[in-house]
Amino acid sequence: MIAVEIANVLSSGANVVGTVHSEAGLGIAAKLPRGVVDFLEIRVDAFTNRKALLLASLPSLKFPLIITVRHPLEGGACAMPSSRRVELLEAFLPYAALIDVELRSLAALDSVIRRARAGNAGLIVSHHSFRATPPAARLRELASRAVKAGADILKIAAFTANARQVGRLLEFAATERRIALSVMGMGPMGKVSRLLFSQSGSVLNYGFLDRRQVSGQWPAGQLKERIAELAGG
Repeated sequence: MIAVEIANVLSSGANVVGTVHSEAGLGIAAKLPRGVVDFLEIRVDAFTNRKALLLASLPSLKFPLIITVRHPLEGGACAMPSSRRVELLEAFLPYAALIDVELRSLAALDSVIRRARAGNAGLIVSHHSFRATPPAARLRELASRAVKAGADILKIAAFTANARQVGRLLEFAATERRIALSVMGMGPMGKVSRLLFSQSGSVLNYGFLDRRQVSGQWPAGQLKERIAELAGG
């Protein structure tokens, strides 16, 4: 079943992901009708003191799940050793259609990645740049590393202050053919960029359920509606 879901992601284009990073968001996720989003991202790092609550809630959710225990340097809710991140990821693996691991964390979380693969969960390899859009050469390097790691999807989230930076990401999205991409902007051009990237091959497009985590995000349901409008001409 999970392998089918991954194949659908890679073939169906602009999927919308609703991020769950609070108890309020979890409550909203539990009531979402089918079709409002395509996936839910479960930010386990935001529930480290409420692990039992989160685990008990997951079976009732109606959407395939992306399991993330985010590194603090890339937006994680709290600092924790790699051993704790491994422990949390392993606890939530049975529910994962995909797991999200930062490029910086590949070595530290290798055991979990191998277990995810054995269980047919897909792998998103991610990189977050909160201050600027990386240069084109850096974006290519990130893609090469993700391909080498055997990732299914490379996720790039970058601060976009102007049209030139958005254009750099668009060029990357238009020309990178080695791996499926999830690309999004943050900051002043974030909301505009997310619509552009959804129409330029980004297979996962993230929005919030209860409150935004970074500037430039759309509410997930509204993002889904805007993407549908664009697809309809």
